[in-house]
Amino acid sequence: MITDEVSGTESASGPQPPSTRLRDLHPGWFASVMGTGIVAVATFDNPGNFAATRAVAEGFAVGFAVLAYVLAAVLLVAYAMRWVRHVEAAEEDLHHPVMGAMHATVPAGILVLAIMTSIVGPSFLPADAVAPLIAVLAVVGALLGLVVSVAFAYQLFVSEHPASAANGVWFIPPVGTIIIPLALMTLVPHVGMGAARLLVALGYATFGMGFLLFIFTMGLLHNRLVQHALPPAVLAPSVWIGLGPVGVGALVPLALARGGAPLFGDVGPAVGMISLLVSTAIWGFGLWWIAIAVALLVRYLRNGGVPFHLGWWAFTFPLGAFTVASLNLARAWQLAALEVVTVALYLLLVAFWGIVSVRTVAAVRSGSIWAR
Repeated sequence: MITDEVSGTESASGPQPPSTRLRDLHPGWFASVMGTGIVAVATFDNPGNFAATRAVAEGFAVGFAVLAYVLAAVLLVAYAMRWVRHVEAAEEDLHHPVMGAMHATVPAGILVLAIMTSIVGPSFLPADAVAPLIAVLAVVGALLGLVVSVAFAYQLFVSEHPASAANGVWFIPPVGTIIIPLALMTLVPHVGMGAARLLVALGYATFGMGFLLFIFTMGLLHNRLVQHALPPAVLAPSVWIGLGPVGVGALVPLALARGGAPLFGDVGPAVGMISLLVSTAIWGFGLWWIAIAVALLVRYLRNGGVPFHLGWWAFTFPLGAFTVASLNLARAWQLAALEVVTVALYLLLVAFWGIVSVRTVAAVRSGSIWAR
């Protein structure tokens, strides 16, 4: 299902025959890896911090993690085959103002797997396999993420798009870049001081790169929402993607402060406090955005509903990132009330993941998921 960038109309051709499914493989499939991976991380963090649920949370987190690995392995093979056998179709999607941005779900998903492995991996993976796996995922995800981010931006710059073409899907390349520092910080405990210094420097650099891109994109989307009619219902889930850069953006300063603590010396505590304040400020914007996202979703539902498509996975990772950020801040500030809020966010996240997963499986079985 594709939305015309000029008219905002929706078009769908119905289920495709199996012979064309690889050629027309949707570039947004990897959002399922992002959504499942962040659910694993949030579950492992045990929202509510109840001792009685710790073991159960870890067990479910491992299950979500295994599922994320399986999804990633299958999809990476499928994507690679598409780029080899149907490069023209893949390039055509890259040039599209909606489909193009979805290519960033691949590196973003790989980076989420790196972070997930550092948190959940030690619970069930061989001890000597965790660090090498994190390193491969982080390096591949970071390099591919930068390439996709530049490639998509270049395509936007050299082609013409009306102001109404701006949409929430454009947040995906920035959020992929913002995730890079989190993945890099997972490597710090496994390297020497010199390499750690490089990783921290690269972490701050990529955080600045991604967060500024998020701000620029938010400005475009804000203007689009104010000055034009609301996007068609098919793009309703994309509004939720704005929570992704906010949630990850709130986590990064905390992670960089922890990773760089041995390098900062006596100013380490000051860097930590400033990072906590910055993270909290970013998180605060997320509270406003989630209120907007919920209000707009209710409006769409009242005005005819939102047709199901792969974009529904936008309800999972962004909310998951914001949930994990809320958990980290609740424990950093030692606020029991905020910990309770994170339980509500987590339950909403699991509900969204369950609904989207069930509908995705049903759409795969019926063939409607392959519609363009």
